[in-house]
Amino acid sequence: MSTPLESLIASGTKLWLDSIDPELVATNREQGATGATSNPIIVGDLIKTGRFDDELAQLMDDGLDDEEIAWQLTNLLVKRAQEVFFEVHEKSLGNDGYVSFELDPLLEDTACTLTTSERAEKYIELGKKWSAGQNNRMIKVPATPGGLAALEELVAAGVTVNVTLIFSQRQYQAARDAAWRGAQRRESRDKFKSVYSIFVSRIDVYTAKHVPELSDAAQGLVGIVNAQRLWKENQEFWADKELSLDQEIIFASTGTKNPDDPPQKYVAALAGSDIQTNPPATNEAIQKIEGLTFERTVDQMPPQEVLDEIDAKVDFAKMEETLMEEGLAKFAYPQKALLKLIAEKRSTLQAAK
Repeated sequence: MSTPLESLIASGTKLWLDSIDPELVATNREQGATGATSNPIIVGDLIKTGRFDDELAQLMDDGLDDEEIAWQLTNLLVKRAQEVFFEVHEKSLGNDGYVSFELDPLLEDTACTLTTSERAEKYIELGKKWSAGQNNRMIKVPATPGGLAALEELVAAGVTVNVTLIFSQRQYQAARDAAWRGAQRRESRDKFKSVYSIFVSRIDVYTAKHVPELSDAAQGLVGIVNAQRLWKENQEFWADKELSLDQEIIFASTGTKNPDDPPQKYVAALAGSDIQTNPPATNEAIQKIEGLTFERTVDQMPPQEVLDEIDAKVDFAKMEETLMEEGLAKFAYPQKALLKLIAEKRSTLQAAK
């Protein structure tokens, strides 16, 4: 009898882990995960365990400042995860087995004084730097004005991108079109790979707060419907492009925020295609549910009356604006916290000498 996660993978979903913790990477690889993603929160949580004090001490002895240490440690941890998934990458001929590396979130901090074009230039510079020589690394670029403005050039330069912080059709289309323009500038599109991370559960948190007039039948389904629609549009857009690799949707933010929801709510609703980056706690909870199986549901929409109600009551432009404002605060703060944590570690480790 298959486990719940084996059932999910059998339905057609690629399972990626929302962590680069070496222990979790190893465990989830055994359970069928074929990729992973990183961010400053994950790196900070790993530092807090004390398991990487030796690596931190070495970087400090090398004379690196706190910011340089943050990037070098992230690079080291992502590389270790890449090694675990490299076999998947080779067997899939570049269609799977990636680990995502997030660029500097402080470029989107409210204190950042750079113009949109200057931010784009910085994203391009950093994207080229951190992707160089890394066959199964994806560069995470946010679907902000600066990030979107960088995408065409990054893809044209051969960088594999994971466009993140996508909440709306407008963002998705802007990202996809920029990536396709960049791909068409390449001498060969054989290794062109792009993914688009659609955030799911945060949308239902938004509607519960800002659109309480939704009926019980529609409330809690907006994030799923939005993701399903973008998945369908993505399938249709790339269908005639004659590419050797899949350009895919990542269903992100799949952990439930409502304590009344079962842990598999979003996982089950979006099963059957493309990629899910599930939090470790979500995967762990799902594995414990005896007899749980998944079938392809990503293309099974709710009843038409529910879709009509969602379209009538949810202002998607306002939703994007609100969630991006919140998302950018959540995007930049963890990097500041990571730098503060490294500074504290420096004091502790030096005092221990």
